[in-house]
Amino acid sequence: MSGPDLRYQRILLKLSGEALMGNKEFGLDLPVVQEVANQIKLAKALGVEIGVVVGGGNIFRGLAASEAGMDRVQGDYMGMLATVMNAMALQDALEKQDVPTRVQTAIPMASVAEPYIRRRATRHMEKGRVVIFAAGTGNPYVTTDTAGALRAVEIEAQVLLLAKNKVDGVYDADPRKVPTAKKFEHLTYIEALNRGLEVMDPTAITLCMDNHLPIIVFALPGEDNLRRIVRGEEGRGTVIADG
Repeated sequence: MSGPDLRYQRILLKLSGEALMGNKEFGLDLPVVQEVANQIKLAKALGVEIGVVVGGGNIFRGLAASEAGMDRVQGDYMGMLATVMNAMALQDALEKQDVPTRVQTAIPMASVAEPYIRRRATRHMEKGRVVIFAAGTGNPYVTTDTAGALRAVEIEAQVLLLAKNKVDGVYDADPRKVPTAKKFEHLTYIEALNRGLEVMDPTAITLCMDNHLPIIVFALPGEDNLRRIVRGEEGRGTVIADG
């Protein structure tokens, strides 16, 4: 049953690979993965239905490999496999906290995960399971940002939550380098695109705009931010939506 104080009954949480990396330069920081799982557990306890899309940049980046000379398509497929590794790690952390979880992949790999089937995914969520969507869309040249927007639209999520590791929203400059950087509380989709803020892949923002799906960019670590956002508390990150 959904709680009466929820603003969002069904969400899509987009996690970058870097969000699972912590302060490491590569790979997974397991205490960070466990903290992410705990935040998801706390939000789920309110009755919200949760889908998650994970990136793989902490393990392998297809675009970077392409720039170094690898075939772009081959590199992108390797990046998709990296997202599956992250999904399995997050699934393990969630299930260790007694949160029933399913991993669905856009590239069939029946030995480790279910294939992505939209109706099955929504049924899992209705039954209280967290569903982690891995392997992007299964297509090269498509970012996991776009995969997150697509899955959010497909499962009829009410909001796309874009979790950041080290910043708490969208700024007009990198706040880690520019102390006077200004944080935006609200942006329209067009503003986010025209300002070139690099919030998400432009294709992902456009997909959200076309389907009137709001985006909230927020800092995942600490302060129980995920649960606060699904309850509708103001001032948690930057909202990108219709004007």
